[in-house]
Amino acid sequence: MDTSFTEKEILRDGLETAKHSTEHYNTFSNECTHENVRNAMLHILAEEHDIQDDIFHMTSAKGYYPTPAAEEKKVMETRQKFQSSFQ
Repeated sequence: MDTSFTEKEILRDGLETAKHSTEHYNTFSNECTHENVRNAMLHILAEEHDIQDDIFHMTSAKGYYPTPAAEEKKVMETRQKFQSSFQ
């Protein structure tokens, strides 16, 4: 039984793990009652976002996570939709 993983599987797993980590650290920081602990959680959260961004760019650069460019028309429609909800 071969238990080795492909580079694509490793990167996708790393990306999913990083996404879940940021969710948890965000929750932890929101629920802290001690300012120093909250600041530590926010610092770790920022680092986790950086890690997630690095993994995303590696995965995307290798073609494992294709992200097509948004159509300008859809960008404008979305912008208008959300701008009107803030006014």
